[in-house]
This record gives sequence, C-alpha cells and structure tokens, in this order.
Amino acid sequence: MAEEAMNTIQNEAMNTNDSLVQQQWGQVCNQLKIEFGETAFDSWLKPLSIGSFSDGVMNICVPTAFMKNWVMTHYSDRIHKIWERQNPNIKKVNFVVQTVSGTSHADTSLLKKIASTPTPQNMYVSHPMGAVNFNESIFQEGQSQLSAPLNPAYTFDSFVVGKTNEFAYAAARKVAEMKNVSFNPLFLYSGVGLGKTHLMHAIAWHIRQQSPERNVIYLSAEQFLYKFVKALRYKDTAAFKEQFRSVDVLMVDDVQFMSNKESTQEEFFYTFNSLIEEGRQIIISADKSPSDLEGIETRLKSRLNSGLVADIHPTDFDLRMAILDYKAKMLGIEVPEKVSEFLAQKITSNIRELEGSLRRLAAHTQLLSNHEITLDMTQDVLKDMLRSIDRKTTIDEIQKKVSEYFNISVKELQSSRRARTVARPRQVAMYLAKQLTSRSLPEIGRKFDRDHTTVMHAVRKVEELIIEDQALAESVDALRRSLEG
Repeated sequence: MAEEAMNTIQNEAMNTNDSLVQQQWGQVCNQLKIEFGETAFDSWLKPLSIGSFSDGVMNICVPTAFMKNWVMTHYSDRIHKIWERQNPNIKKVNFVVQTVSGTSHADTSLLKKIASTPTPQNMYVSHPMGAVNFNESIFQEGQSQLSAPLNPAYTFDSFVVGKTNEFAYAAARKVAEMKNVSFNPLFLYSGVGLGKTHLMHAIAWHIRQQSPERNVIYLSAEQFLYKFVKALRYKDTAAFKEQFRSVDVLMVDDVQFMSNKESTQEEFFYTFNSLIEEGRQIIISADKSPSDLEGIETRLKSRLNSGLVADIHPTDFDLRMAILDYKAKMLGIEVPEKVSEFLAQKITSNIRELEGSLRRLAAHTQLLSNHEITLDMTQDVLKDMLRSIDRKTTIDEIQKKVSEYFNISVKELQSSRRARTVARPRQVAMYLAKQLTSRSLPEIGRKFDRDHTTVMHAVRKVEELIIEDQALAESVDALRRSLEG
C-alpha cells in the first residue's frame, strides 16, 4: 500500500510539472507572437511543441530538419531568454527533429491542439499543380516539389527602399515582373541581415502570384547540396537533373555554401548552363561578389559574373529611420522621433537587429498596459542588446583568449592538428564565435581554415559537453565572461 501511495504521489507530481511546463510554453508562445507578429509565428513557431525537460535542458520538438535550422538561426536566442524568465531552472533550450508519431506523452496534448488548428494559407507553397502542404510534401521523400518554404512577410510591399538598396530592389522587381530580361543570372550579394533573402523571397512570391503556371524553385545552396548528395547515394542523378533542369525560375540562396564542394559545383555548373541555354531565369545570392567567393571554381565564378551583379550596401541613417517608421506602423505603436533616432544611430549593422529591437519595445509596452515608449524605457529594455553593440566581440579576440586560456598558440588553433589538446580548444573557440558574434558559419569556418559543417559539429559537440562535463562548462563560462566583460 505504501508503494502504491508513493507511485500515486510521484505520478501526480509528474502531471503537475507537465501542466506547469505546458502553461509556461503557452506564455512563451504568446510573447513570441507579440514580438514577431502573427504571420511569422504561424509559419515558424506554431508547429513547435515541447518535449522532455531534464537537468536544466528543455527539448523543443520541430517537425523537419529545415525548420529546425531556420528556428535555431532566427528565434532560438529569444525563445531561450523568454522561457528563462518564466522558469529560471531552464538553462538551455535544445531543438530536436521529431514527428508527431514519435513524440512522448509530455507534448501530446499540445500537438493535438496544433493538429486541430486549421493550417494557415501561408503554410502552402504555390505550385503549378495546386496548393502543396508544407509538412506533407516539401520535405516528403520522393516528391517532385523541390522548393523550400517562403516567408510570407518577405514581399516587395514590406521591403523598405533607400539609397543603399534601391539598385538591387529595382533589379529584383524587373526580374519578377518580366519573363525575359536582358540580364541572366541576377546575382544579389550583401552582408548578414541587409535584405538579400527578403528580395529573393519577394521575387518568388510575385512570380507565383502573377504567373502561377511558371515553375519557381527557391532553395538554399545547402539544400541543393543535400538533394544532390541524396541523389548520388540512391543512384538517382538522372531524376535529379531532370527536376532541376525543367524549372522556369531557379533561385539559389547563399551560394557561398558550395565553397570547396567540387562535385556539387560541377553539377550546379551544368544545371546553370542548361537553364541559361533554354532561356530560363536564374537568381543567386551570396555574402560576397562572385569574384570574391572563396573555394568556388573559376568557371563557375565566370558564369555568376555573366549577368547583373547587384550589391546591397550597409544601411544609412535615413534608411534605418524609414525602416523603423514602417515597422512601427505595422506593429501599431507610436515611437517618438528621438527614440527612433537613438535606435538608428546605435543599431547600424543589421536590419534584423533593428526590427528585433522594435518588436521588444512593442511587446514591453503592450504587456505593461500600453505604457508610453520613452528613451529611458528603451535604454532599459534593450540594455543587453545595446551593451553587446557597444562592445562587439571579434573572432580574432576569441581565438586569442581561448589560446591563452588553454596554453596553446593561435597558430595551433587554426592548424590541422587533431590532438585532443588542440581539437577541444578549437571547438570551444568555434562555439564561442557562434554565440558571441553575428558571423555566419562559413565566415567562422574560414577563420579556422575549416568549412561550415565542421563549425556546426563543433557547436553541437560543445553544447553536449557543457551538460556532461562540469569543468568544461566552467571554462566556457569563464571565457564568455572574459570576452563579454
């Protein structure tokens, strides 16, 4: 009887904890919807569900690998910070790919709730054969649908034009509105967060809406690589070639991911030539101009340079003010001019950070009964972001600090040595570079003479080790404090 009573108490405690976590997740979701808007929430965050919670690590289930990568890149930091405020016991948020059939009892009720909710229109991608379900088709094996999902917020109407991006915008609109243009391919390039992906999505949305009969394929270079490798593995390259060479418009984002991938570059080169010869449109984006891309074959660089190359320059003050004004109207908030000027002067490198700051202010004022946005309130709410901006950590600084801490040279850190005494500090440095800088994975990799997949592996490895190895966790924490201080 005593044992039965103990089991009953334990079960009740588990159910109470599950209920509390569910309640906290609901509050987190409400906050995310306020900050990022209903459209982005429905597209990327609503399909998430809570999984297991153990030793301070909360697992969040994601239906597909692509959605996991997108959420980790754009939303993971904010999810972690919001949930940590709800529950200080949550030290880390981890994302795992898990389908509905593979979920545990902890998240079943929430998944049922999500499943019973009608799928929003923006979760479908236009296709000549009709609407195609995001979860069931785009990532389903063996389907002919190749395109990645488009962000419904990324349209021409929502793109704020200024002197630094007007040329790229005009070129993008020309390609979207006309079936035949004098330049092919269109190559867009810029630094992180300046709008090249926004323009890519806007082109795809416009063509699909105005000419639904045209087969438009949008995907990242990494996805092209994945699909090509899978075709090789299953000895189905003929079908792969047929799929990609029968499209009307091929759009490949972040082509720098093909760096040093010789076989993939070769296949892309032949696909490129085939489409150009047949008069099909190609649109490419990257973080550098074709001539400056490292690890890309000369003949492919020549092809990428053969059309129109459009650079999106860093934003100027006037454009940042215009973006803040537009976003404030979209969020339905009043932002005093001196607050906008303060933000436009402080946050200069990244449009995403600029938009994110405004969403946080909007969420703060709405949650606190429509408190007026003031300069003092802005500085208080955004103090963590502003502190980070005031002191930008560089990868060079990280390499120097890590080398000193582990008593090795920076040259060894960048070398090809695989000894544990060098490999582990190298992984820690890559992890800190990902956490403390805004640099992309390829950019980080180049600083260590590695590719982006090595950086991804290093980040995952350190994330696992700091849970299991207390000494390493303390070392990483000490390095982080030193770099942020």
